[in-house]
Amino acid sequence: MSRKYESLEELRIKKKLLKSEINDLENLLTFKNTKESLSAFTNGLTDQYLQEKVDENGEEKVVLRKDVIVKQLTSEMKDVFINKNAAKELAGSALKNSGAVDALIKLGVTAFVGNFAKKNIKSSNWKKKLLGAVLIYLAPVALKFVRKKLETYQKNKSVSSLEQLI
Repeated sequence: MSRKYESLEELRIKKKLLKSEINDLENLLTFKNTKESLSAFTNGLTDQYLQEKVDENGEEKVVLRKDVIVKQLTSEMKDVFINKNAAKELAGSALKNSGAVDALIKLGVTAFVGNFAKKNIKSSNWKKKLLGAVLIYLAPVALKFVRKKLETYQKNKSVSSLEQLI
């Protein structure tokens, strides 16, 4: 661990280098440059998603590059849905059991209610805004209630069908 230095000047140079390295690390840890700090912490993973912009006050800000994020998400989703094996498995599982169909129906209902609530909240009419807020908070509860009722109805139907067979 101990190293013999040839001169006092060499020791001063080493001390200066260590101080500058410590200052660089402190600057990195204090997020004076946010993009560089995040890049160092994530080993460059966030570099493609962040961009430095200058706002109207002349200050530099780090913003998310939404175009890159959306492009990456769409390409991955496209790969998932276009993959022939995945499509065959989805079709096969939909035929074997109704799990995939139920999931698609749930997604469709959720999208429909969500879009309807979003449209109503953006409306200038206060009644529509209230309806949108009510939909956001009460629709999940109502949908769960309806789903439970449908499941109990389906169970009762299957039990009655089995009783008739016996």
